[in-house]
Amino acid sequence: MVMNVADVLSVYKKSGGIIDDAGAAAGAPAGGGGASFADALKNFAGDSVSTLKEGEKAATQAATGKADLASVVTAIDNAEVVLDEIVTIRDKALAAYQTISTSQI
Repeated sequence: MVMNVADVLSVYKKSGGIIDDAGAAAGAPAGGGGASFADALKNFAGDSVSTLKEGEKAATQAATGKADLASVVTAIDNAEVVLDEIVTIRDKALAAYQTISTSQI
């Protein structure tokens, strides 16, 4: 089942008013200047994409013989760690969404 992060956040918001209309967490000081959860996810997604692209670029350079082995291995390991993090976050978000969607309101 493929889900959009915005849909998950919308259900999370509707489920108990955890996030107010301004996007700040409940109980957080108003106008505290902190990033919202959605902003944190956007930043993480952007950083993840750039890390994965760096890994692909390093692999391409290794195939053409233009990069040293140590930098290629480092870039690919970083991309693998980021991919594992993305999968873990996705699994946790789906589990939370399924728990919320099956609970009685």
